[in-house]
Amino acid sequence: MRRGIRGITATALVAGLALAATACGGGDSGSGGDSGGELSGTVTFWDTSNDAEKATYRKLAEGFQQEHPKVHVKYVNVPFGDANAKFKNAAGGNSGAPDVMRTEVAWVADFANLGYLAPLDGTPALDKADDYLPQAVGSTKFKGKTYAAPQVIDTLGLFYNKKLLKDAGVEVPKTFDELAEAAKKIKAKTGATALYLRGDDPYWFLPYLYGEGGDMVNARDKVVEIDDGAGVRAFKTIKGLVDSKAAVTDATDGQENQLKALKDGTVAMAVDGPWDIEGARAGKAFKDKKNLGVAPVPGGSTAQGSPQGGWNLSVYAGSKNLRASYAFVKYMSSAKVQQQTNEKLSLLPTRKSVYEVPAVKSNEMVQFFKPAVDGAVQRPWIAEGNSLFEPVKVQMNKVLTGAASPEQAAKATGDAYRKLLKDYK
Repeated sequence: MRRGIRGITATALVAGLALAATACGGGDSGSGGDSGGELSGTVTFWDTSNDAEKATYRKLAEGFQQEHPKVHVKYVNVPFGDANAKFKNAAGGNSGAPDVMRTEVAWVADFANLGYLAPLDGTPALDKADDYLPQAVGSTKFKGKTYAAPQVIDTLGLFYNKKLLKDAGVEVPKTFDELAEAAKKIKAKTGATALYLRGDDPYWFLPYLYGEGGDMVNARDKVVEIDDGAGVRAFKTIKGLVDSKAAVTDATDGQENQLKALKDGTVAMAVDGPWDIEGARAGKAFKDKKNLGVAPVPGGSTAQGSPQGGWNLSVYAGSKNLRASYAFVKYMSSAKVQQQTNEKLSLLPTRKSVYEVPAVKSNEMVQFFKPAVDGAVQRPWIAEGNSLFEPVKVQMNKVLTGAASPEQAAKATGDAYRKLLKDYK
């Protein structure tokens, strides 16, 4: 995941352009791969991976050319925070959209609803579909069709500095209440703050919400849930951790600030995902890589849970080289490439067969994160799913700065959801 704010970026869209996008576009893709026979032409690939991952993804993507020497892969790394709006602008304006995009799981339904993605059912892109983890498939579907191939699956865990916890004489906390209590000893004996709390990104609010037994919405029954008692308690939890100095936070640049604090040893713990494993291990606090521990995200007063995240591969509906694009998605989501990704980056595969490979099975982070993924909470895979985060972001900031009470924040978030989701109660 990741990552900065998950695609919450404003963009001006004209709804009528959605249908036009399916008729043409694809940038400089060329048409050589569309007429049958040997694949040729260009496949432009927008990769949204972070700085620690992008060199690996570029090399893997360009490896497709070895199997199809007449195809040129044009690799473009697009910063995660810009990718959602950039793709919508390109696809909606019918100019410059990539053939294939590494798409955050919450974006698929949104892009598909706008008509920007090509259905993959019956194409080579969905090779050996029964090999995918069932929970990885959910985010690829919209209105009965498949618009993406699962590439990486993830969730959040508690990264912790083993030495700092040992020096403080505390155990890994199982709840946020335990973390708040342990914070006093950690500060007194090591000088470090217990937790870095991502106050800038609403995705990181979800474990607090799930920990109180809540959710954003009930998509099946079309009910807004975030403004109930669980939502209020979740806002109270993050406010309490910061006010008690058990946690530090920032309103901006949380991805960079959290990782730096963890790497430098100024915080003992951080809620993070497998995408930051290699980045964390590059810090001075983890010269001994074994000093980095990972545990389940602490629970709240009634439950424990983290959101299911991950990345899919989608094909632009207006691509001029669909055949080569489908083949590229097949290659990038193959068991072979997923195994290489895991071995180099410790990211979790979406294919069941890859978990049977000894090198993957013995990976320390897979051993933790695979059970965590199996128990992760599915988000609502609806077209508006990504838009549900912006109201939370606004209210998190207000709560953490004292501009709103937890009760006011929960109510305001619920009100915003009902404006967004007209048919929800």
